[in-house]
Amino acid sequence: MYGASERDIDQIAEYADSGVRQAIRTGSLAPVVGRTGLNAWLYEKWGNRGNAIYTFLGSLLTIALSGLLAWALKEPLVFPSLGATAFLFFETPMAEVASVRNTVIGHAVGAGVAFVWLNVFGLVGEPSAIAEGFTADRVACVALSLGFTGFFLRLLRAAHPPAGATTVIVSIGLLTEWDELLILGAGVLLLSLSALALNRLLGVPAPLWTMARY
Repeated sequence: MYGASERDIDQIAEYADSGVRQAIRTGSLAPVVGRTGLNAWLYEKWGNRGNAIYTFLGSLLTIALSGLLAWALKEPLVFPSLGATAFLFFETPMAEVASVRNTVIGHAVGAGVAFVWLNVFGLVGEPSAIAEGFTADRVACVALSLGFTGFFLRLLRAAHPPAGATTVIVSIGLLTEWDELLILGAGVLLLSLSALALNRLLGVPAPLWTMARY
């Protein structure tokens, strides 16, 4: 396919449009098929500026919903790495990194790995690095958490860059208890499902779980 190797196809599929995996079978570039509704209208009318409007609307509405529920329930359903996840859902909605599968696995692995290292270094329940400053144990915890998160996500073929922020949030001590991690998981699911519903409502055929692999 225009000189592209299998590795090139994998990288395009992972970070741009997973439908491009079909291209190596058909011999042509795979378009984003199935775009309809508001998404198609914005792109046809304004091109990249239309895409920018779409990203603005999607990010605004989904994070606003999560924020309103967090306010109503008095629970921290919104945390920094979800901002990056929201951008992926609406900037590259057909990419594997923006699939529900990669999002859920990514944040779960990031939080879980960091929680393990917090226990290894005896940092569960201790003041965060923001409040207390960095110690040698904290530096090791953060570094090992991030390294192992990347290692496991690559093995699982579940790349999701915002998960790296989640593992840092947990490993520096901002979230350290089981109930806090459960709330973190609820926030991920809420954003994932609302973004999926909004993408489909506005004309983007985002995958229910992940794109098929070819």
